[in-house]
Amino acid sequence: MSKLLFRMRDVPEDEAQEVRDLLAENDIEFFETFAGNWGISLPALWLNRNDQYELARVLLDEYQNERSVRVRKEFELRRENGESNSLWQSFQATPFRFTAFLSLATLVLYISAQLFLSL
Repeated sequence: MSKLLFRMRDVPEDEAQEVRDLLAENDIEFFETFAGNWGISLPALWLNRNDQYELARVLLDEYQNERSVRVRKEFELRRENGESNSLWQSFQATPFRFTAFLSLATLVLYISAQLFLSL
């Protein structure tokens, strides 16, 4: 019976490919399911053989720890170089979208406050 190893929803494509490569390099048999046309199915990597789960889990945990450290270092480097987006830079890049989201958030807060205060 198949065993779920790694949920792929909201996983960046580069990370997903690195996980696929890691499993293939270690001769771990797996298959992938996708979210489907409407995005309601479970995108994930599944193991074909349950006896490979422990090895796959250890490899995946090590990979995720290494990736976490690497991504944090990259973020810190971008931030130190002034390449990471600030709130102001985000507004400058897409002012209409930023204003629309800010207006929507304000509307939700207003409606919530009105409902609470009208009691």
